[in-house]
Amino acid sequence: MTIGREILGRLAQGRSSVQKSYYPKPGEVESQWLLVDAQDENLGRLATRIARALLGKDKPQFTPGVDVGDFVVVVNAGKITVTGNRLDDKFYYRHSGYPGGLKRISLRDQLNRFPDRVIRAAVRGMLPHNRYGRKLMKKLKVYAGPDHPHEAQQPRPLA
Repeated sequence: MTIGREILGRLAQGRSSVQKSYYPKPGEVESQWLLVDAQDENLGRLATRIARALLGKDKPQFTPGVDVGDFVVVVNAGKITVTGNRLDDKFYYRHSGYPGGLKRISLRDQLNRFPDRVIRAAVRGMLPHNRYGRKLMKKLKVYAGPDHPHEAQQPRPLA
């Protein structure tokens, strides 16, 4: 059996004939800061855009399991919109740890008391449910009003 000249040439040069997949190194990836204005945005549609930015899905060097995503700053979280009767029909549940300690709060009440938690919960459900997802959630900064303390990072608008 003879080996073709092209393959023999590649082997002589120290290159394999097998193509290698690109795997980004931690120092090669530059995270940007993105700014999202949530005013009059639909909750679910906004959360998908934020989750894609956190994961880095729109970057050419995207690799599952490697943090290539950007930081996302969300302002005006209290002014999001939802369709239908979700303000009264959607509930958030938590448990105190004691018997009979299941608490529930409607979306309307949650928006009035803790508007940042609404967006956080929606985005968390769209990220991996493991330590990688918890790491990505640390890159999400949500604020109820129009002001945020990240001006020094010069966030650019999320497209």
